[in-house]
Amino acid sequence: MADEFIKGLGILTGAGLAWMVLASWFQTPSFGSTRQLIAAPPEPSNLFDALAIGMIDVFLWFALLGALTFWVLIPAGRQARTVYRDRRSN
Repeated sequence: MADEFIKGLGILTGAGLAWMVLASWFQTPSFGSTRQLIAAPPEPSNLFDALAIGMIDVFLWFALLGALTFWVLIPAGRQARTVYRDRRSN
């Protein structure tokens, strides 16, 4: 159980950090505004900007769904498999 927790935590912190870095570079118009990290990104001026802007949403969803998978879905699947096996043996 601890290995699922640390895998989920690693995905959440790693992808979350990458999301925060890219979102702060591209989606923060000024540090005095209230729309930090969620403002609309600018038009990309080169290929690397386009890739980075595209990866912002990928990192956000990977962080959320990766942690959810390792913290909820995998343990629930193992629990369901155990219950099914115990019910079937009786």
